[in-house]
Amino acid sequence: MIRTFYRKVKEACGIFGIVGKERTNVYSKIYYGLFALQHRGQESAGIATSVSNANNVSNNAGNGIKIVKDMGIVPEALRNKFIEGNTGIGHVRYSTTGSSSIENSQPIQIKCNDEIFAIAHNGNIVNTIEIKQKLKGATFLTTTDSEVIANLIAHYYASNKNFLECLKQAMKEIVGSYCLVILYQNKVIAIRDPNGFRPLVIGKNEEGEICVASETCALDAIGFSYLRDVEPGEIFVAEYVYEKENDKISSSTYSVLKDKISHCMFEYVYFARADSVINNASVYQVRKEMGKILASESYVDADIVIPVPDSGITAAIGYAEWCIENKKRICYSEGLMKNRYVGRTFILPNQADREKELCTKLNPIKTEVEGKRIILIDDSIVRGTTIKRLIKILRDKGAKEVHIRVSCPPIKFPCNFGIDMQTAKEFIARDKSAGEIVSLIGADSLQYISIEGLFKAIGTKNLCDACLTGISPVSEKQMKLTDEIM
Repeated sequence: MIRTFYRKVKEACGIFGIVGKERTNVYSKIYYGLFALQHRGQESAGIATSVSNANNVSNNAGNGIKIVKDMGIVPEALRNKFIEGNTGIGHVRYSTTGSSSIENSQPIQIKCNDEIFAIAHNGNIVNTIEIKQKLKGATFLTTTDSEVIANLIAHYYASNKNFLECLKQAMKEIVGSYCLVILYQNKVIAIRDPNGFRPLVIGKNEEGEICVASETCALDAIGFSYLRDVEPGEIFVAEYVYEKENDKISSSTYSVLKDKISHCMFEYVYFARADSVINNASVYQVRKEMGKILASESYVDADIVIPVPDSGITAAIGYAEWCIENKKRICYSEGLMKNRYVGRTFILPNQADREKELCTKLNPIKTEVEGKRIILIDDSIVRGTTIKRLIKILRDKGAKEVHIRVSCPPIKFPCNFGIDMQTAKEFIARDKSAGEIVSLIGADSLQYISIEGLFKAIGTKNLCDACLTGISPVSEKQMKLTDEIM
């Protein structure tokens, strides 16, 4: 598995879809949209396109779907693989269900009878065993839950030729987190699960083209304006429509069902890019507010506030701002310099190599930390191994004190909805108090933001916090989880 070593948890995937006009080509827009979503997945990338024009819209046949995909980040996977089309979807992947392999990369193409569609998925389905049992006889070429969704849609299409009705029926049976983009005929169809676990937004440009993306940063990258979110339980359809001497793009929505709204709190804490707006909230402002609330709850006298880059930066700015507003003589400093030219690396096999790798990626600025009492801000602590090594590195450079402040409450439970965290026994906070963790990591003190403080910063209580509390918004009966590996 390929990833940057010091990242603590895998990220959700990123999806993108766009409908353009007849004589436009959307490949480059999908490419740059995916590039903006690169933080959500770095294992593989893919694009599927089709051509919609006056002829194939009128006879409803389509000109077929072309797909290019490969392992690696966007510039590696899609270099020199241009394909034509004025309608298309794209995907960047971090595996949660199914191994990291070219077979499991997306979009996936499915043929059912005389029709073809392509699908890309962000999330994690928790009742795949049950669905697979229902689909006995279906052929599975991958080990992903995304293909399970696609085959369920095809199953219903075999008896009902209304594609949208098949989608509605399938969505009523799927349990878990899912945002989908589907390329079908002259349409891009976007679907968000009834809980709204993962973000999905709609954008439009001055030419009338419509796109959907996991985050608004992808819209910004290609010059589209944010319109709104795809609502939980909504099927949003954007399609190319030909009219005499004109063509246009229309959209419509179909509400399937709406369950308990449970936006993933970790999207705000860590996953989403700070310049994105998700669920109508600025991620940057939320993280800064987390830092301010964290400071109000756990202030300690010190000299400087420094972040663990990059995900701790915005909360650290908020922490420092609270100190200034409350006339505390603490200033913000980078403190740790990240080598931004070190790419993804294999997980290293032994402790000595891991410590050397971390030093290559994050290096303290001695003049900033030597002799200083430091407040080190991180977005979360999972196993505690990375923060322990960072504390040692800072002390080796002369730090007088290192106080750890965390902008996420203690993570104690694994996630079933698309965040590939470790098993519960690996969470350092599962059975240890803050005082016990302090001794293990070698800090002078440790405090987390409270759950109440987190909810206040985000501005809603409609959140999934199962990794903090163990209370899932989806019942065990619904999930029907097993230990079987798909």
